[in-house]
Amino acid sequence: MTATAALTTATSLITATSLTTAALAAALAALVVGLLAHRALRRTRSAEALRIDSPRGIDEQGFVRIGGIDQWVSVRGEDRSNPVLVEVHGGPGAANSIYTARTRSWERHFTVVRWDMRGAGKTFGRGGPEGQGEATFGRLHEDVLEVTRHARALLGVDRVVLLANSYGSVFGLRLARSHPELYSAYVGTDQNIHTGGRDTSAHDALLERLRAAGKRGPLARAEALGPDPHAWTGQQQAEYAKLSAQSDPLTLDTLKKVVLGSMWLSPLHSLRDLRDFFRGQSFSERFTEGTAGFDDRADGTRFEIPFFVFQGEHDVLTPTAAAKAFFDEVEAPVKHFAVIEECGHFASFRRPERFLDLLLTHVRPHLAVAPAHHAAPDAGPPTLG
Repeated sequence: MTATAALTTATSLITATSLTTAALAAALAALVVGLLAHRALRRTRSAEALRIDSPRGIDEQGFVRIGGIDQWVSVRGEDRSNPVLVEVHGGPGAANSIYTARTRSWERHFTVVRWDMRGAGKTFGRGGPEGQGEATFGRLHEDVLEVTRHARALLGVDRVVLLANSYGSVFGLRLARSHPELYSAYVGTDQNIHTGGRDTSAHDALLERLRAAGKRGPLARAEALGPDPHAWTGQQQAEYAKLSAQSDPLTLDTLKKVVLGSMWLSPLHSLRDLRDFFRGQSFSERFTEGTAGFDDRADGTRFEIPFFVFQGEHDVLTPTAAAKAFFDEVEAPVKHFAVIEECGHFASFRRPERFLDLLLTHVRPHLAVAPAHHAAPDAGPPTLG
């Protein structure tokens, strides 16, 4: 081959490669544009569905000064005379504000107070990692009390329903036990039960699932963690949760369709907010430090308020059997345990209508036992900013 022919061939190859690269880039750009256009359309429709224009409705969202920092609080409902639900999300760092569109029907029967904890969601985005203040379990516990008092003052009620999800239920049990003057009922879902490290059945089940699936790498990591959560750092607790989720097809399906789907299509969250969501989850791993030794039975199983647990039938992250065993020992004026069928973790968001039915059937009838009264005139709510 002559030098000229070789040069011509090389030029042709470069041109073909360039054209192929350009075509791939163009296809990728078109895909991104298409995804963003679909997201924009779905978000617009959801935003319309989220509008509250009833005469007695409320839709107040913004930052409230809680525990010395600005924290995102959302208060939504179609009738201010409805019972108030104060929701404590899990993770830690997994803000429930992304599910607002999925739980729109709840707002027809309850006023729902959602809050992005310090280290989570919009609260994390507001202050960044340096602006979260004291990053401890104790501080979060006090934050829940402040949010509760804010909701009572804003809505003019004495007591509210405490609805706790997943890691939020670790706070929930303690608050429901210690503050019956603030809460008219306790509702736990994805209920987390600490046993002081005695019960290793969840870890044993994880190892069995990984062995059955032939996942040697994850199995080795789970074995390296060991069964005793006392020895785990916050990062290791997060690793355990990740391994548990990845080992279970139902949980993975829910993460993709419900969690990620809700995030992507939320009309209340920008792309920057979604970035902050993931950054906040990593930051919030530190909040679990020192909590592995908690013992919920030792702390007490007697509650002075109605007590409810609505749990996913196949939950592997906060096992249903452990939640039921604890529930069976609970003494309360009224109590009820219900399974949400065909669900694992995140059951209330995978089947929000089923969860609402449980709230209306089992919880709401007992709220009249503790009628709401107007809060004291000098207990004015902090302003939303």
